[in-house]
Amino acid sequence: MTRSGEIRENVSLGGMNSLGIEARARYFVSVTSVEALRRALEWASEASVEPLLLGGGSNLVFAGDFPGLVIRIAIARRCWEQVNGDEATLVLGAGENWHESVLYAASAGYRGIENLALIPGTVGAAPVQNIGAYGTELQDTLVDIRALDRRTGNEVVLTNSLCHFSYRDSVFKHEPGRYVITEVRLRLARTRPFSLDYRDLRDYFDGQDLNDLTPLDVANAVMAVRRRKLPDPQQLPNAGSFFKNPVVPLETWESLKKKHPEIAGYPGDDNAKVAAAWLIDQCGWKGYRNSRVGVHNRQALVLVNHSNGSGQDVLALANRIREDVEARFGIALEMEPGVIGSCP
Repeated sequence: MTRSGEIRENVSLGGMNSLGIEARARYFVSVTSVEALRRALEWASEASVEPLLLGGGSNLVFAGDFPGLVIRIAIARRCWEQVNGDEATLVLGAGENWHESVLYAASAGYRGIENLALIPGTVGAAPVQNIGAYGTELQDTLVDIRALDRRTGNEVVLTNSLCHFSYRDSVFKHEPGRYVITEVRLRLARTRPFSLDYRDLRDYFDGQDLNDLTPLDVANAVMAVRRRKLPDPQQLPNAGSFFKNPVVPLETWESLKKKHPEIAGYPGDDNAKVAAAWLIDQCGWKGYRNSRVGVHNRQALVLVNHSNGSGQDVLALANRIREDVEARFGIALEMEPGVIGSCP
């Protein structure tokens, strides 16, 4: 077993990303504290190598080996603060497993993140994407984030508003590499209304008295629904939803509706969110498979690694899908995972 903060060379990253892509880090270190993180960043600076911050590796694609220092964030902390009757603040270290943290909160009877059960990855990666599922987003409960500002070298606290959250977006995407998230605080409540508007969840609880539900009941429902639709990365390597649901102006949505009355989407006041899975399915990609990679047969949003596929294999497939969708519907799909290395 290696110690926290120990620099290693030529380390395989195949077991550190949910797509199971084999890539190697020239240098690698796992850090369990802010001080160890500081030392690792200082080492990278002195060695003139690029650092790469890694959590659970569930939202990235390695297009090749990484020539710098991979810093795996393994900062652990899970506790309650400011418990005040109905409400409480859950404090989570960036290295904590996200799904386990959801179950921790739900088991304690606190509501707010139960719809985000079974989303892979670590707590520190969750704000970057503003993870969301079944009508809930991280921004709904996030109080603030503690991070190391690499520009100044200081620890900073970013409140919810300073994170500039939007659909699958945040300040951390627009200033990549500046902030290293070390801790997240969430405000949860025992009597917060559940978000059960999605049909899959309504169907799951059909005939039950919704007033008797607990946060753990809802988390278990979400887990059951996700497992029916999404493959387990441990059994079939994948990065979850590979494409964002595109957001288009209402005029575009109405035009698409006229041409394709059966199109799936969620219109709002000013724009509409189009179901990317429907677009991909209509182009015939659902269930596609070549010798190495493919599209899952139950969820067209999920690209899977069947047999030791490379990052280039995955990205080549993603680009073919994007080209077909844009050619047929005039909509450019955006990938959710970050790409480390060069795209084909």
